[in-house]
Amino acid sequence: MITGTDAGPAADAGRATPPRAPERRDPGALRRAGLAGTTAFLTANIWTGCPLLALWIGAQVVGEHALSMGAVCVVVVALAVLVFGSTMALTWLNNVYDEIVGRPRAERRSTWLRSMRGESEGHVSQRVGVTLLERIVVINVYVAVIAFVVWYVTIAGRPTPILCGISC
Repeated sequence: MITGTDAGPAADAGRATPPRAPERRDPGALRRAGLAGTTAFLTANIWTGCPLLALWIGAQVVGEHALSMGAVCVVVVALAVLVFGSTMALTWLNNVYDEIVGRPRAERRSTWLRSMRGESEGHVSQRVGVTLLERIVVINVYVAVIAFVVWYVTIAGRPTPILCGISC
């Protein structure tokens, strides 16, 4: 005798199947992906976009005149403001990410400001963990350093002497 479970698909065709619940997507997954993408963009722009934008701002100040110390100062100040703003945005993104994933807030204090008796950094990172955004920043730093080394070794070439002897 064949039962309903042993009959196969032909026996199941006559029975009504219970409706399946629609798959619920994690609403925070899209936000986390957006935060990760924004973090990668900002981190890459700290070492590429910010210097280029600062140089463009300096070029607008100079115009068609000769380079001046005022223009150099504008580039340095613009670069400092852009990098500071980008790092503050990264800090804000990390805090938003922590709230989304439910990560407890950890005290982020520099090593030289911590008590000598205090908890070591290793214990804090083991307890709290490293987030995806922090890993993105670290990977981006590795990429930047490797790109600089490759450029320096292969493309930069020998530096030309700046000082000139008496025969100049």
